[in-house]
Amino acid sequence: MATEKFPGRFESLAGIRKFVSTAAEEAGFDDKEVYAVELAVDEACANIIEHAYGGEGKGEIICICNDLSNGLEIILKDDGEQFDPSTISQPDFSVELEKLKPRGAGIFLIRNMMDDVDFKFSKESGNELRMVKRKSH
Repeated sequence: MATEKFPGRFESLAGIRKFVSTAAEEAGFDDKEVYAVELAVDEACANIIEHAYGGEGKGEIICICNDLSNGLEIILKDDGEQFDPSTISQPDFSVELEKLKPRGAGIFLIRNMMDDVDFKFSKESGNELRMVKRKSH
């Protein structure tokens, strides 16, 4: 298990991507799978900064990477505003790109890049996003 704390700032995203990509490489993922993990975590962390904290510098993001026998588990924790993913509808990709509403596209992306996505909230421990990427080979 590897754990790192990052300031809730957009400039932290590069360090977070490096942290999770190293864990994904060590877990045996190929370049395409590593990129999927990076993309999902990057989107999730940007959402934490923008939506949970309402801007930069208002809290930390704790990132935990657990090597599983069949993949990698990534847990992101924050103390921002609670988020209920069921309140966000799936984006309508049938419309022209200019008319596409961006709200919900990130969650759609995360769910499509990772195999398991689970959100938990508690007043005591804050927000927790658990994502699992399984090895395809």
